[in-house]
Amino acid sequence: MTGAASTQKKVKIGLLLPYSGTYGMLGTSVDRGIRLAIEQRGSKLGGRDVEFVVVNSEANPGKAVSNMQKLISAEKVDFVVGPIHSGVAMAALKVARQTGTILVIPNAGLNVATRELCAPNIFRTSFSNWQPNYAMAKPAYDQGYRRIVTISWRYAAGTEHLGGFEEEFKRHGGQIVKQILVPFPSVDFQTYLTEIASIKPDAVYTFFGGGGAVKFIQDYADAGLKGKIPLLSTGFLTESLEGLGNRADGIRTTLHYADDLDNKYNIAFRKAFKDRYNDEAGVYAVQGYDSGLLLIRAMEAVKGDTSNQAALIEAMRKVKFQDSPRGPWTMSKAHNPIQNIYMSEVRGGKNVMVGTAAKALDDPATGCKMAK
Repeated sequence: MTGAASTQKKVKIGLLLPYSGTYGMLGTSVDRGIRLAIEQRGSKLGGRDVEFVVVNSEANPGKAVSNMQKLISAEKVDFVVGPIHSGVAMAALKVARQTGTILVIPNAGLNVATRELCAPNIFRTSFSNWQPNYAMAKPAYDQGYRRIVTISWRYAAGTEHLGGFEEEFKRHGGQIVKQILVPFPSVDFQTYLTEIASIKPDAVYTFFGGGGAVKFIQDYADAGLKGKIPLLSTGFLTESLEGLGNRADGIRTTLHYADDLDNKYNIAFRKAFKDRYNDEAGVYAVQGYDSGLLLIRAMEAVKGDTSNQAALIEAMRKVKFQDSPRGPWTMSKAHNPIQNIYMSEVRGGKNVMVGTAAKALDDPATGCKMAK
C-alpha cells in the first residue's frame, strides 16, 4: 500500500486482552486507558480514524497463537496491544517476531520480552518483572533487614518477581533464609505462614496478585504476623484494599506508579478517567493510557503513514513521555520503560506514597541485541 493510500483508511488496533475471569478487570482497565488517551485527541491517530478490534484472550496461553493470527491475518490490524498474562505474551511474542506486526505490551512483565526475545517491532509500556522488585532490595537492607523469607506462587511470574529482589538483596549482603513457592493458583497459605512464624525472619518479601493477594494479606494478619514481621512486596499486592480494613496497614510496596503521585498529569488523568468511567484509575489504566500516548505520538510523527514500518518503529522508539500520569519516562534501546519506581505504604487502608525507591531505572536487557 502506498503512503497516500495508507493514510486514508482507518487505523486498526487489535486489543488482545482478557475481558473475563481472574484477569478480566485488568484487561478492562487497560482497554479503558487506551481509549481515553485516543478520545482525548479527537479519536484519531495521525489524522486517521481509529477502529478497535477486540479479542478476549481469556488469559489462555493455549489460544494466544490463534488469537494473534486472527488479528493479523483475518483482521489485518496495524497494531496489537496486549496481553496482560505473561504466558499469553510468550506465544504472542513469537507470532509478532514471525510476522513483523507491531506489538505493544501494556502489562505482561516477563523479562525475556525486552531481553532475549526483544525485537524492533515489540514495545512494552509497563515494566519488566525485574524492575519493581529490584528497587525494593536496597531500601529493605537499609531498613536493617538481614534475614528475609520470600514467598510466591510456583510459576514463571512468581519466580521472576522474587528473583529480581533476591539477587539484589543478596548483593547488598542480605540473606534469603527460605524461598517458599506455593502451587499455582492455590490460596491455602496457612501451612506456609506457620512455617514463616517459626523461622522468625526480619521481614517477608512476597509476590501475589488479584484475589490471591487479598487472601494472602488477610491470612497474614489473621495468623498474627502483621505488626511482628514486616511485609514487603510490589504494588500489585495492594492493588485492591477494599474489605481488608486495617489488615494491610504497614505493608510497604514498590511500583512504577502511585495513585497519589502529585503531578498535574496524574491529577488530570484520574479526574478524566473517573468522569468517563465512574471508576478509579489504577496502574493498569495508566499502562493502557501510555500505550495510547505511544501510538498517538508515533502516528503524529509519521503523519498517519503506516506503510513505512521502519519509520513508524523509529518514531515509536523516540517517543518521550513527559506527560504520563506515572511521571516522565523514556523507552530504552530494548523497548522497555526507563522509569521511576515509587515506594508506598498502606496507611488507614490506603496506599500512601512515601518516596522514590529508584530514579530512571532501566532493565538490564540481558541478551537483547538491540541494547548493545
